[in-house]
Amino acid sequence: MIIVIGAGPAGLAAAEAAARNGSDVALIDSAPRIGGQYWRHRTEVSGYRSNRAEALFAKIKTSRSVTYISEASVWSIERDGSLIRVNYLQGGTESSLTAEKLIIATGAYDRSLPFPGWDQPGSMTPGAVQALYKGHGVLAGKRVVVAGTGPFLLPVATTLAEAGVEIVGLYEAHSPLRWTLSPVALIFNLSKFAELIYYWRLLAKHGIRPQFGRVVTSFAHGQATISHVDSDFRMKAKRAQTIEVDAVAVGWGFLPDLTLGGIAGCKQRVVSDGTTVFDVDRNQLSSQPNVWIAGEATGIGGADLSLLEGEIAGLAASGQEISSRLRIKRFAKELFAQALSRSYPIRDGWKSWSNEDTVICRCEEVTLANIKESVVELGAEDSRTAKLFTRAGMGLCQGRVCSRNVAEIVAGLTGCSVSDEERIASSNRPIAAPISLGLLGDGKK
Repeated sequence: MIIVIGAGPAGLAAAEAAARNGSDVALIDSAPRIGGQYWRHRTEVSGYRSNRAEALFAKIKTSRSVTYISEASVWSIERDGSLIRVNYLQGGTESSLTAEKLIIATGAYDRSLPFPGWDQPGSMTPGAVQALYKGHGVLAGKRVVVAGTGPFLLPVATTLAEAGVEIVGLYEAHSPLRWTLSPVALIFNLSKFAELIYYWRLLAKHGIRPQFGRVVTSFAHGQATISHVDSDFRMKAKRAQTIEVDAVAVGWGFLPDLTLGGIAGCKQRVVSDGTTVFDVDRNQLSSQPNVWIAGEATGIGGADLSLLEGEIAGLAASGQEISSRLRIKRFAKELFAQALSRSYPIRDGWKSWSNEDTVICRCEEVTLANIKESVVELGAEDSRTAKLFTRAGMGLCQGRVCSRNVAEIVAGLTGCSVSDEERIASSNRPIAAPISLGLLGDGKK
């Protein structure tokens, strides 16, 4: 049997590919419906090239070789001799599943940067706003600002506009001219121009005009401050405006979900922009035997790359041949992923947006002043020590949201860079999801 964790584009592609030769596949996902974050829906998927989702859903649902386990949160992975055991919670019960092979496709989540008011009601990430509407039919507000950086801002803004929300502003921190840094990637991915035209027409239809070099630098009591920033994300003096809104959707790209692969002991590495990802070979095989990883956990690259990586992982895990054509297509999408990183980097100037009272760790309510005190007064030299002094990163999210920000703030205060070891360590957790001792004691082994 092959276990696939995650039913987003990568996981679905992996399950479908592995089942082609009749291999038994168990597809485990925490959501009530397949599709993951990217193809989140209540009844049917909408948006650009949504037909891809429907075709893949149909193959999964009609396959006799695929068993789909929904609303199951995997909390740990362990070796059982030559087998791999996946422990998960479903319906209030702890259960486990054992297989010879495992494919991890856990995707990514929104990256947040702190600013005054980012912890207040009405301040959300683009992914959260999208999930609220697509998953539950609930709009974040009637007047919304969408801001941050990256192409994901476009589908969020257009989805909300199509639902009747007034997009008060669509603000991209970077200049679109940064795409000229990646001419080869654009040549290998000409289809992306069709996607851009699709969203540009929707923006024009709803009278939304993207504005560049602007960010949300504060939010409180329904008022958002929009500031002009330079290429390093530093605010330009006296160039700010305040607008009345119900909500702000602010996001800074994505961070890979590394928890389960880390528990499985898979090797990680730090890429050029400081993001930690899993190290895999040309067949998506990790450093651990019979554990493949596909999708955003190997590097943020979008749904197209995730689909290709998932298919390759599924074929490899089930012992099927992988064509040269499939590898070439993956190479082209990898070029585009590199272009995304070059076009939408996160600059250090974001640290200047916060004041002493700005909350950096929302779970434990740790402020910038608390972190500074841990360094200046108590002598913390790295984020781990600052964490011990302040409890930053010790809350419910276990540092998923704040650990990278804390590390970079501490590095700026000490004048030292964040080491690769520190970045990798902050991505690893012994347990992936909360589980009570009662459930653990009553679980099935």
